[in-house]
Amino acid sequence: MVRSIAGAYDSRHPMNEMGSEESKGAANPATPPRLDATGGLAGGDPAAAPPSGSGGGLRFMARALRYRNYRLFFVGQGVSLIGTWLSRIATAWLVYRLVPADQPQRAVWLLGVLGFASMAPVFVLTPFTGVLVDRWSRHKILLATQVAAALQSAALAILTLGHWITIPQVMMLSVIQGLINAFDGPARQAFVIQLVDDRNDLPNAIALNSSMFNGARLIGPAVGGVLIALIGEGWCFAIDAVSYVAIVASLLAMNVAPHVRPADVKHVLLELKEGIQYAAGFAPIRVLLMTVGSISLMAMSFQTLMPAFANELAAKGHGAQVLGYLMSAVGVGSLAGAVYLASRKGVLGLGRGMAMAAGLLSAGLIGFSFMPPLGASMAVLAVCGFGMIVTLASGNTILQTIIEDRMRGRVMSFFMMAVMGMAPFGSLLAGFLASRLGEATAVRLAGVCCGAAAILFSLQLPRLRKLVMPIYASKGIVPEISTGLRSASTFGAPTNG
Repeated sequence: MVRSIAGAYDSRHPMNEMGSEESKGAANPATPPRLDATGGLAGGDPAAAPPSGSGGGLRFMARALRYRNYRLFFVGQGVSLIGTWLSRIATAWLVYRLVPADQPQRAVWLLGVLGFASMAPVFVLTPFTGVLVDRWSRHKILLATQVAAALQSAALAILTLGHWITIPQVMMLSVIQGLINAFDGPARQAFVIQLVDDRNDLPNAIALNSSMFNGARLIGPAVGGVLIALIGEGWCFAIDAVSYVAIVASLLAMNVAPHVRPADVKHVLLELKEGIQYAAGFAPIRVLLMTVGSISLMAMSFQTLMPAFANELAAKGHGAQVLGYLMSAVGVGSLAGAVYLASRKGVLGLGRGMAMAAGLLSAGLIGFSFMPPLGASMAVLAVCGFGMIVTLASGNTILQTIIEDRMRGRVMSFFMMAVMGMAPFGSLLAGFLASRLGEATAVRLAGVCCGAAAILFSLQLPRLRKLVMPIYASKGIVPEISTGLRSASTFGAPTNG
């Protein structure tokens, strides 16, 4: 089944002239630390070293792979994710097939319900699981979730191969997968930073994760469409269950430092409140979460309704194969977007790129809604895939760069809530609109809304840039500004001799 493909500084700082809400947030103990006199993080980690490596080429684009733990994670998850995409396309096609052919409106509605069932637990639970991720060993959480997900896929395989499967059973198992994802998503996002020793390689690690995810998105649906036609959905679920062996083995092979439980553990609700204050009190985090949430709410509609589009575009009896082609086209664009992000040397300019990518996604959705011929539809979907992955992965990278480690699990749980948690409501909305207005109109409306979100985000970029620049400077991401801050701190200081 589908698996999750993460501080207000002192407002009195001259580079951080903002309104009263940022000033209030800086006084709250749950907000991020202030810049100290040297331009570093007061009470936090020292400024990171300059980016490792230089120049271009494949070696630079894959620099995070020089860390053994990250290599294990990359390979193991890459194999497992191909199985995930097999299962994802098989589940959607299974539900579509189980509905009588003379009830197309019911079929698209149930596709929306399926997306809701698998993602709703993420929306409800991730704020709480994010608190637990900050307390527990992320490594052990991931081991537990992968074993549980393998068992869930095995149950789907047994029921389908035994011809006992029903739509309510698919929905129930989708809810179980959603419960697993509620723990897996925040832990996976927060765990990545433990796999790279140099924080400057974190953006590259996140981009490579996106490349891996979308490489699997490219291979899995194409193979899945063929396998569904040849051997049926049940064997796709079985292959997915076996594929989890790869990620479990890679996790067991890692050399991970023993987990140290935080000394000041508070009540879950109190820590959740601190996390909310932290995220809501700093405009860049707040706006990023709202933007990716809006995009996820609307943009997921075209994936939810893809079986219906495939059935319209395909010759009779070839719907599953066409569905594989369409999903793989999204994967091609997403992979291209991930490669583009991996080739970048840092986070500077990601905000502008995120706004432009959201605009591309909007244009692609509107173009696809007119249902051009298959080849043109695949080209437009590639644009959608590029825009979607660059938007979401850029937001992930910026968040991971500006948040504190002590809040990482909670903030990334909010990110998962925005991305995966809003998707079920988007699926439900897409299914409802498609059943009333048709699939094309539903996707067209989603494209218009994504365009509006892109415009709103771009209008706020100048204000957000002033807020994050001190953070980038403290981490050495903007060397010239960082040097200036450190030099300024020496003015007026007593000299020896």
